[in-house]
Amino acid sequence: MNSTSPERPDHLEHTVRVINPQGLHARPADLLVRCADEYESVIHLQKGSETVDCRSILSLLTLGATEGTDLRVTVQGADAVEAMAAICELFERGFHELESPTQSSITDATIAGDGH
Repeated sequence: MNSTSPERPDHLEHTVRVINPQGLHARPADLLVRCADEYESVIHLQKGSETVDCRSILSLLTLGATEGTDLRVTVQGADAVEAMAAICELFERGFHELESPTQSSITDATIAGDGH
C-alpha cells in the first residue's frame, strides 16, 4: 500500500462548522442529501465517534449538529474534489439560511423610494 500522500485526490477529508443558527435540521439535511446524490463519491460526516452517510437524512439528523458544531467530512471516489467543494460550500453559506430575503426586500424598497 502506497501512503506517500495523506490526501489523495480520490480521498479527501476536511473539517466544517455548522454556522446556521438552527443547526443541521431537516432542511439543511435534505440539501446535503440532494448534494451528495449528485456525485458518485461516498460522502460521510463525522461528529465525535459517530460517522454517518451523507445520503441518509435520518442519519444526518441523528448527529444533533447544532450551531458551532465541527464535523469531519470524508469524501472518497473519482469525483471527490468536486463533491467536497459542493458540500463545503453548503456549510460555508449556512445552507442559505443566513441570507435574509426580507432584508433585500427592505433594501430594494428603500432604493426605489429614494427615487421619488
